[in-house]
Amino acid sequence: MKAYVAGVGMTRFEKPETRDWQYWDMVREAGGAALADAGISYDEVEQVPVGYCFQPSTAGQRAAYELGLTGVPVYNVNNNCATGSTALMLARQLVEGGSADCVLALGFEKMKRGALGGGADGGDFSTSPVARHYGIMAARHGFEMTPPTAQIFGDAAREHIERYGTTQAQLAAVAAKNHRHSAHNPNAQFRDVYEVDDILAARTVHHPLTKLQCSPTSDGAAAAVVVSERFAERRALTGLVEIVAQAMTTDTEESFASGSCIDVVGQPMSREAARQVYERSGLGIEDVDVVELHDCFSVNELLTYEALGMCGEGESGKLVESGATTYGGRWVVNPSGGLISKGHPLGATGIAQVAELVWQLRGEAGERQVPGARVGLAHNIGLGGAAVVTMVRAVRAVRAVWAGASAPDQA
Repeated sequence: MKAYVAGVGMTRFEKPETRDWQYWDMVREAGGAALADAGISYDEVEQVPVGYCFQPSTAGQRAAYELGLTGVPVYNVNNNCATGSTALMLARQLVEGGSADCVLALGFEKMKRGALGGGADGGDFSTSPVARHYGIMAARHGFEMTPPTAQIFGDAAREHIERYGTTQAQLAAVAAKNHRHSAHNPNAQFRDVYEVDDILAARTVHHPLTKLQCSPTSDGAAAAVVVSERFAERRALTGLVEIVAQAMTTDTEESFASGSCIDVVGQPMSREAARQVYERSGLGIEDVDVVELHDCFSVNELLTYEALGMCGEGESGKLVESGATTYGGRWVVNPSGGLISKGHPLGATGIAQVAELVWQLRGEAGERQVPGARVGLAHNIGLGGAAVVTMVRAVRAVRAVWAGASAPDQA
């Protein structure tokens, strides 16, 4: 049974403590918007996976109660920065497996100001779930008194520079592109436009990464209504986006064997998740029009270009420099502004990526609309590790597919 996104919603992503709200307020706003977008009520929702990282157990229930007290199952999901896409994946699996016809995936985060930590307990990284990852980094590059996530990705950038001749200007070009895109996104945390020179002149967080190449801590929520073919046909839903294929991978020996930070921050996971999605969908990166990918740091966008097959190994710096990943190029990558500029509330990020793709494929993205977008790809990754790749495609409507009468109309 196929699964379709019937409605999406999100809050604006904001700097922590900007607004006097609680995480359940965020979910009421985002979840209510998704239900309204789908044209259904919460009473029709059968199951609710909820993603978050920094709230206690059963916070998902407290958040979902703002939408209704119907007694449906609520699942609390935590998978580091891939939490939102993991919640969405559970929603898809419940629908495709026939366990439910209408599932609401929610993701939220209420964060603290300042740099994101590395998952250590009281600063003791030996107890961190990502201790093995940081051990690889420390063995090759040492351990400095800079934010640990910026450090491990910054060291991956150093390796890319040393191995392939990537330039700091090419890294900055990623951030300049995404800040430029976010100027047209009312939900983005930052909407200021910066040029490459501005990016390079910003304060260094961990060489070669400057502040404007790093995703910020953010508050926000996102939601998606995922439905079956028979539910969509019964309710005559339109504006549907099909989840054509989705895959999640975790670390393998390849992540650690080379001792390279490029591998340990997840490029092998991303490559394998993309391979599985291409195989299952029958679509390749050449069929994709718009991409929302996990640019937690500028270097990770370059690493992901290579993992998705958008260019050859080591060629990603030249790819972004060529203009191939912005308007007028081969793909538009992160039209939302990406994590760097839109913001990165961990539990919401993966669902917000798909929300952006839904708006793009419907032609509802306003000034940031990608002309003629029909196929989209989302990539969300979390250290520790999880990589989720999702291929989506616009359809007009579903007409009696569940009864075997016809196939969905592709837009």
